[in-house]
Amino acid sequence: MVRAGEGAARGRDRDATEEALRAAAVALLRRGGVLAGLNLRQVADEAGVNRGLVYQYFGSRRALLRSALFHRSRPNAEDAVDAAGPPLRRRLARLFWTSLRNPEPVRLATLLVLDGDDRPRVLLNRGAGRAELAEEAARGELPVEDVEAVQAAIASTIYGYTLLREHLAREIGLPAGELDKRMAGCLEAMFGRRPG
Repeated sequence: MVRAGEGAARGRDRDATEEALRAAAVALLRRGGVLAGLNLRQVADEAGVNRGLVYQYFGSRRALLRSALFHRSRPNAEDAVDAAGPPLRRRLARLFWTSLRNPEPVRLATLLVLDGDDRPRVLLNRGAGRAELAEEAARGELPVEDVEAVQAAIASTIYGYTLLREHLAREIGLPAGELDKRMAGCLEAMFGRRPG
């Protein structure tokens, strides 16, 4: 017989265990790098949980990474929804800085795509975002009228910079924060208004 409250406690325990496993996966990837691989037994050990739970809750490495992506991207997705409406340059700046503050979703989505998973979506707020861009293109406020190409260029630029930020800063010989500011200005110039 299950006592009152036991079911809720088990649910909280499972939620906590799943979050511990997601955090362990991200930590292992951060420490060991992508090429080191992600072993589910190591994830369970890192999280301090029974190895069988990682398989029971997620079943596969890809499912674990998808779950981590979903949970880690919530703040970025909520910020993207909140940013809807202002001109593209302000939405773009917000997306850029949000991605730099919380880069894990970019990293996880990239890992999944490189692993052959076609589920991750990198064009945030595709429906509403595309409609807003189409309106801005009709008003002549975009550098080109090809809305899909503009969306793809923005996503590629932000993803690429987020992934390569530290490496680029070292290669150029600048503090990352200084390069961030310069990059934000460059993004606005590239996508914020139509030239000429």
